[in-house]
Amino acid sequence: MSENIRSRLITHGPQRTPNRAMLRAVGFGDDDFTKPIVGVANGFSTITPCNMGINDLTKRAEAGIKTAGGMPQIFGTITISDGISMGTEGMKYSLVSRDVIADSIETACNGQSMDGVIAIGGCDKNMPGAMIAMARMNIPAIFVYGGTIKPGRYNGEDLTVVSAFEAVGQHSAGKIDHNTLLAIERNACPGAGSCGGMFTANTMSSAFEVMGMSLPYSSTMAAEDAEKADSTEKSAFALVNAIRNQILPSQILTRKAFENAISVIMAVGGSTNAVLHLLAIANTMGVELTLDDFETIRQRVPVLCDLKPSGRYVTVNLHQAGGIPQVMKMLLTHGLLHGDALTISGQTIAEILADIPEQPPANQDVIRPWDNPVYKEGHLAILKGNLASEGSVAKISGVKNPTMTGPARVFESEEECLEAILAGKINAGDVIIVRYEGPKGGPGMREMLAPTSAIIGAGLGDSVGLITDGRFSGGTYGLVVGHVAPEAYVGGTIGLVKEGDSITIDAKEKLLQVNVSEEELAQRRANWKAPEPRYKRGVLAKYAKLVSSSSLGGVTDLNLF
Repeated sequence: MSENIRSRLITHGPQRTPNRAMLRAVGFGDDDFTKPIVGVANGFSTITPCNMGINDLTKRAEAGIKTAGGMPQIFGTITISDGISMGTEGMKYSLVSRDVIADSIETACNGQSMDGVIAIGGCDKNMPGAMIAMARMNIPAIFVYGGTIKPGRYNGEDLTVVSAFEAVGQHSAGKIDHNTLLAIERNACPGAGSCGGMFTANTMSSAFEVMGMSLPYSSTMAAEDAEKADSTEKSAFALVNAIRNQILPSQILTRKAFENAISVIMAVGGSTNAVLHLLAIANTMGVELTLDDFETIRQRVPVLCDLKPSGRYVTVNLHQAGGIPQVMKMLLTHGLLHGDALTISGQTIAEILADIPEQPPANQDVIRPWDNPVYKEGHLAILKGNLASEGSVAKISGVKNPTMTGPARVFESEEECLEAILAGKINAGDVIIVRYEGPKGGPGMREMLAPTSAIIGAGLGDSVGLITDGRFSGGTYGLVVGHVAPEAYVGGTIGLVKEGDSITIDAKEKLLQVNVSEEELAQRRANWKAPEPRYKRGVLAKYAKLVSSSSLGGVTDLNLF
């Protein structure tokens, strides 16, 4: 079989003389036109520390592809720094960037008839964006994570960027002074790499390793360590082999792969954003996956890893303790992982894990033994009720009591909410409602890290709930419920809640409810009017027009015809 199945369309025959002439200008020689053309989607950017080291990885990927017998073609793709845009209008572009990344990779690879693609990314949306593109194109593909940041240090404690967000709440509550606030700012992010806890970037990199679209151990490596560059080169070799053997995403991204990913996300205490992204990728791949599947798996998988945001350790500590393969082996041993799922290497999950011990090392407590988990069940609960008939996602790690009923404190935007928290206007027992921040209403479904961190910093994490049709950062913890669907902008019940209404959050009963009669809600619904779109031109306007409900993954190409 020809190794350049797709690219021969632009390299073979007399009629392709002009095409070859162009390729010669970028380095092709006479012997290169029968080699597979391999795209290298380069997420390099100095916008964020997550992506600032990726150019060096791209060069290693390029060298690896050439050594393996392929012809690399590098192209760029964008990124948005969630940590920098957080709490501003700019954060509305974060989830949007997932689809821009997917569209750009698809456009470059299909426009140039590439035979395969290696995508290298760092910040949160790089990974699901790349994976959506890979699922759409169904050409041999592999993802390389840019790597996690190493922890900052101050006053004898490890810091992450979330430490800085929480310090804002501590400062406003008078718990730390300005000098301490500044010291945390100066020390939280010491160099290159994505946010250091089991936040969204590390959650998604872990998921893709589990699903077989990245190499073993690669998801938890530090960006600045030599093994990250070495792993990138090995990924290039694996991809060229996959092109030769036509190992396709459709063979890897199966129902079993998604179930495996959900199991590991529960075991490591991963981000709520994984729910949104896995639903979107499954939709693109044509795999049936619903919110209910997350709840089913949650009830049988314990949280095994003591990781930030609610735990003690960061991702480099997980890597040193055995990484994602150690967690996978424990799940496989207890019948909670599909060992026959295929990976990009051509091996099955069981084959890759064959030599991994069934128990974690005894000289560490990042990964707990099976009989001593952090929590007996997973931490991402799917809640439904009259406030979220399609569903919502609650993150209940670090919460003493995942049940509360209290008066609604209603805010029409994240900014209004944060201002009230920092001004000391939120009290123990309150249930905050932040609405019109959903996929269409925002548009863009902003993350609420600033308000949730301010709540934690103020010492209200166990006594205040927060509900939103927006999202939460992977760095968020506390009694928080996001992804409420239907969202307020399309007439969801969250848009009908009034200040002081009784609200119940009950993760034990999987319930999210406003305690108002159906008759009263019907009257409010009859009087409700959809607000004017916030944007009428540009990418946010297009996104609001196309995007689906968060309960379906917030995709932009659903039911177009």
